[in-house]
Amino acid sequence: METLHETLRSELEKLGLSEVKDVLYNLDKAELITRAILDGEGVLSDSGALVVNTSPFTGRSPNDKYLIDNGDPDLWYASGTESLSEEQFSHLRAKLVQKMNTERLYVRDVFAGADPENTARVRVITDLAWQNLAASNMFIESKSDQPHIDPDFTILVSSQFAADPQNDGLRSAAMVILNFDAKQVLIGKTRYAGEIKKSVFTFMNYLLPKKGILPLHCSANKGQDGSVALFFGLSGTGKTTLSSDPERALIGDDEHGWSDNGIFNFEGGCYAKTIHINPKYEPLVWSAINRFGCLIENVPLDEHHHPDFDSSAITENTRASYPLEFISNYEPSGMGGHPNHIFFLTADAFGVMPPLAKLSHAQAIYYFLSGYTSKLAGTERGLGDKPQATFSTCFGAPFLPLKPTVYANLLSEKLAKHGTQVWLLNTGWSGGAFGTGKRIALPLTRAMISAVLGGALDHVETHTHPIFGVEIPNEVPGVPQEVLNPELSWSDQSAYEDEAASLAQKLTQNFEKYRDSVSREVLEAGPRVH
Repeated sequence: METLHETLRSELEKLGLSEVKDVLYNLDKAELITRAILDGEGVLSDSGALVVNTSPFTGRSPNDKYLIDNGDPDLWYASGTESLSEEQFSHLRAKLVQKMNTERLYVRDVFAGADPENTARVRVITDLAWQNLAASNMFIESKSDQPHIDPDFTILVSSQFAADPQNDGLRSAAMVILNFDAKQVLIGKTRYAGEIKKSVFTFMNYLLPKKGILPLHCSANKGQDGSVALFFGLSGTGKTTLSSDPERALIGDDEHGWSDNGIFNFEGGCYAKTIHINPKYEPLVWSAINRFGCLIENVPLDEHHHPDFDSSAITENTRASYPLEFISNYEPSGMGGHPNHIFFLTADAFGVMPPLAKLSHAQAIYYFLSGYTSKLAGTERGLGDKPQATFSTCFGAPFLPLKPTVYANLLSEKLAKHGTQVWLLNTGWSGGAFGTGKRIALPLTRAMISAVLGGALDHVETHTHPIFGVEIPNEVPGVPQEVLNPELSWSDQSAYEDEAASLAQKLTQNFEKYRDSVSREVLEAGPRVH
């Protein structure tokens, strides 16, 4: 233990953390939960999960994210992300470290990347026990009792540090700052655990493409025959739900890499959205979030400490983090072969996109760069009474520090090399837009996925959608024709055509920014706008 103490002390001194009053290293879950409760950070639910409130930051803070400009010609700033200078970074790091030197710190060494050839050594330092529990749940635990020496990157988190926007050159008192050259992340003020998780993802999204490895914002599972499926999608499209299949082993919930060896998970856990979770349709996730060791964020408890997963009183973005081992059929290696099928999920609230469509190679790149889904009226202030189309390139724009075409070109190469089939899967509305139509029933979506993965559609004839140009299977076992063909579920065909044409126009307008950076084939793979 003395060697451990000396090594860790030396590592912390490199960061300027030489005066910390108390350092707790790689505590197990029970110890972290006990300390969190004793320090008033959270309480236990009736099922044993630790429940915390992260208000006022109940989601990521995109306008408080910064990248240090290191001169990389491929560096890209997603909407809301801004650049900072090395001088500003040094100034803010000194202030944050000064604050952390006055606090008890929880230090955790973990790994990102299940593939031993492509793993990153990560150090997470927090001032809250429950945030360290989140890191324990979310990342791959170290089996060694020795600290990382010069880790690949370090995340410094101080919930007590508040920046001075005017003097520090920031937009608010909160900050998430990534410095790829210094291999450090600074997180101040916000307590939302998703900032830690996504900082690791952003770092991996920077490091891996330079090695020819494609980082992916997707879930992954594999069948008993070893076949691998990937599910891309923005929040609310069903990524976690659809990949948690009792018949298939879960490789990972959210973040993966695609190397020459195949697919590998970045994480060791899941960060599930829990609003309106239904134990009937999501039994694996329900079991995982109702047990000791799980961390629940921003879910109200009743007087009996029973979580109300239907309540959005604190936020719509209620979350639970838990280790993959809480899912009974997870894949312990966190790895799989090259994907046989990829599903791009969209929750189309306009009710016009087909629930299942086969994409050509060019269409796959088009919809990957588009990253389309829709936001619903009533879920965010200012949306009005109609849904709004939203686009997040590569299905993960906020976490991409390199130009989107870097990732799209890598995807194109891998699809061509491995013959992977890509599908568009609409988990949104049918028979009309949100408020008029109905959401496509989860059992029907599962039936479509099962048909694809089981080979039932390998030789089924298709027809071309007249506006979106994608190929719709003529039949899918167990799925009615009026669901497969969305126009049949609308009572007013003219209204369907108008709404579909409107969405096609939005897709085309959004894609204009890629006009000069993609091939003509990809540019022409979008909807047919007249």
